[in-house]
Amino acid sequence: MAAAAHTRARPHPRPRRVAIVGTALSDTGRVDDATPYALHAQAARRALADSGLDRSIVDGFGSAGLGTLAPVEVAEYLGLKPTWVDSTGVGGATWEVMAAHAVDAIAAGHANAVLLVYGSTARADIKAGRRTSNLSFGGRGPLQFEVPYGHTLISKYAMAARRHMHQYGTTVEQLAEIAVQARANAATNPDAMFRDPITVDDVLSGPMIADPFTKLHCCIRSDGGCAVLLAAEEYVRDTAKDPVWVLGSGMAVSHTTMSEWDDFTVSPAAVSGRLAFERAGVRPSDIDLAEIYDAFTYMTLVTLEDLGFCEKGEGGAFVEKGRLLRDGALPVNTDGGGLSACHPGMRGLFLVVEAVRQLRGEAGSGQVRKPDGRLPELAVASGTGGWFCSSGTLVLGRG
Repeated sequence: MAAAAHTRARPHPRPRRVAIVGTALSDTGRVDDATPYALHAQAARRALADSGLDRSIVDGFGSAGLGTLAPVEVAEYLGLKPTWVDSTGVGGATWEVMAAHAVDAIAAGHANAVLLVYGSTARADIKAGRRTSNLSFGGRGPLQFEVPYGHTLISKYAMAARRHMHQYGTTVEQLAEIAVQARANAATNPDAMFRDPITVDDVLSGPMIADPFTKLHCCIRSDGGCAVLLAAEEYVRDTAKDPVWVLGSGMAVSHTTMSEWDDFTVSPAAVSGRLAFERAGVRPSDIDLAEIYDAFTYMTLVTLEDLGFCEKGEGGAFVEKGRLLRDGALPVNTDGGGLSACHPGMRGLFLVVEAVRQLRGEAGSGQVRKPDGRLPELAVASGTGGWFCSSGTLVLGRG
């Protein structure tokens, strides 16, 4: 496809529509011979190739999690000199929030095309001894009042899950169903790190990590990267593939310390989701598939509730009977998610890549279809950061 002519971003008389025009994964899973910078570059090149546009149109750039000056260092490595940058860091929700910022910038004419890129060798670093301890958020600021008690990030999620179980009768078997269905979805994804089927008993009998989470309730550790290119509507005519439009977005933060979390059974997705659906002019019942951050099984369950796919407290029953499978009533994490496909750190951008892949009809044997055989039309990607500290939600659609 011919590349659109590069023009300087400028204010427009009306907000421009914004589409995702390119997506790609870098090598993922087990990648022992690449640096994080190399994975960024690989994903970026592939996303640009996927779009069919020339790199000269990219005047906006977003990056987080690598280097001292993340967007500056990575942009330099990629040979980009953007005039709009973002390095928002809110954990796993970073990429949905950053994408929302990019949409606003493009719509206002402050940028024409924004490239978001992520890459990590989290697994390879552990294997090679380059990382000798788990992620620590330190003991300064508000966290100083919790650090003396010694609870870890995973234990905070476990505490929240236990509260949901106590308050609503949610069972550990229901949580295990989420891991089982994620693995079943991964079976049709050739890029997934783990594809062999598992059962509820397999999940329950695994080594305990933080009660009630056994090993298979927790995300995997992998290497990998991905990239997403967003562009203004006038570039869509020159793209190699059909666009996926960003219809609405929302973001919210909740707490840093557990003592300031009003309700362990409610995540900030309750706010970001409501805003995204309202701004898109759609309802949860209109959505064909959902890509949800799943560092732990409880994240999927409570986010489904908070996005409005079921009532509060009904998540346990909702995830039963294969509802989350690719051919289920609400396909969720159709690539296998962080529980089975890949989880190289801040996974939120992978949610967007998979949602676009499904809406374009590019998922092969893992493709979601409507009951009448048509491709899905609407998807939601919802990222969560910290220990339910932040949330970003995007509603994406074809046409």
